[in-house]
Amino acid sequence: MELKNKVACITGASKGIGRAVTLALAHEGVSVAISARGEAQLDALAEEAQALGVRVFNFPGDMSVEENIKAFISGTKKELGALDILVNNAGFGHFKPIADFPTKDWDDMFNLNVRGLFIATREALPLLREAGESVIVNVASLAGKNAFINGGGYAATKHAVLGFSRCLMLEERKNGVRVLAICPGSVATNFFDDHHGTMDPKRDKILHAEDVADSIIHMLKLPQRAMVSEIDIRPSDP
Repeated sequence: MELKNKVACITGASKGIGRAVTLALAHEGVSVAISARGEAQLDALAEEAQALGVRVFNFPGDMSVEENIKAFISGTKKELGALDILVNNAGFGHFKPIADFPTKDWDDMFNLNVRGLFIATREALPLLREAGESVIVNVASLAGKNAFINGGGYAATKHAVLGFSRCLMLEERKNGVRVLAICPGSVATNFFDDHHGTMDPKRDKILHAEDVADSIIHMLKLPQRAMVSEIDIRPSDP
């Protein structure tokens, strides 16, 4: 895909992987629609992307709320005229033993990590099909392939994202829509810091958000005849 002048939606764009993907796309000349709950951080990102010479549609909103998701996708079409790339990145994790897991925490995770991703995809598909050459990127995790203590809820959401992505890829490739599920290991983001702390000695050895963004850009640039459907990306020496 030739990226210049394309249009991308990125959920969970204000920090971490979402922010890195937004700026990587903007550097390639892609106009970006960005959404997150952190309005101040989102505004700062919009200014940074605009400074790279691309158009930006800035939508502060909760991507677990169906009405917000629908407004974000339809607003992208209205403000930017098309949709070629959807990056489903919004997500978070609670980490507790299953025996102690509150139902609300479980539901909140599934509502954003899985249900929100599904709704965004469903709403975007007519526009992506119309583009004729388009890509959906679902940011999963190596937790979608592995088990670990206190990860029963989060890992379950990411296993669901992988299953969803694999089915979606088979359904939509005939419509010109390529699907990538990318599964990062530990990444030096706020997500890592919230659960390990900024002083964790592993932080200097793990992935950076830009590493994940670079992998996504590489897949997007492949010709339409080629599709990488899953990428595992992990620290070389954690």
